[in-house]
Amino acid sequence: MSILIALQQQSDFTSTEQRISSYILAHLDQMPTILIKDLAAKTYTSHSAIIRLAQKLNYRGFRDFQRELTAESIAQAHQAATVDANFPFSATDSVATISQKMAALNIRAIQTAQQQLDTNQLAQAADLLTRSRRIFIFSQGDSQLRARSFQNKLVKINRFAIIAEEYADESWNAANLTADDCALIISYAGTTKIHQQVATYFHAHQIPMIVLTGNPQSPLISQATQHLLTVQSEYNFAKIGTFASQAAFEYVLDSLFAVMYAHDFHHHLQDLRQKQHLIQDGPLTTK
Repeated sequence: MSILIALQQQSDFTSTEQRISSYILAHLDQMPTILIKDLAAKTYTSHSAIIRLAQKLNYRGFRDFQRELTAESIAQAHQAATVDANFPFSATDSVATISQKMAALNIRAIQTAQQQLDTNQLAQAADLLTRSRRIFIFSQGDSQLRARSFQNKLVKINRFAIIAEEYADESWNAANLTADDCALIISYAGTTKIHQQVATYFHAHQIPMIVLTGNPQSPLISQATQHLLTVQSEYNFAKIGTFASQAAFEYVLDSLFAVMYAHDFHHHLQDLRQKQHLIQDGPLTTK
């Protein structure tokens, strides 16, 4: 995960660690040259507290932490001008400017998602879906569009996912899941009441569940077998559209599908050739 994102999320941070991370984020320009004793003095903490924070973020010590923080800060500073994820264009922008800003927004969203992606969680989630008897996807609104895109890709490897909330049948579908199946909940806020209800049920009945969310504090995470997190600078309501969050979700789901495909790459490739022959030149052709 990106060191800047980790400092912003402050997951499992003590109050002391929160104070240190908040100071660092507010004074990034000072971080390349600051001494640990000076950082401790400015945050009213100690050398050991700063080192513990660095180690919590998987760095050996303050020097490694400082080096990575500096590199990432410089890279961020040299990126193209930041586009507001909530209002990426204005009424006075030209068509060319709007298209450039939308491209920048999507690129930034995917880069951010890639930096945050836990590849161990991704691999385990892909394995879970590959081994499951059935896949049930719980998602609403824009996220259900991403679910349908993922559902469409799964057909290419002979897996057929059920959109559990398609006809308001989420409770019936949830009741039908067994420990041999897998539930995939896609929700940026991760606080929808029905999702919390089914997640609690799945956890209690040991039904495998994967959660894809943009909320590190989502109550769904503690119930999940595996979770995939992508935090974007997008508000819940005050925005033109869900551009960044949905671009990030699409990227994560594409990555999930790709890992599933790679599990048995040669078999899927051979199957692709056989199916293409049937559809393009065989009895299923529509030419």
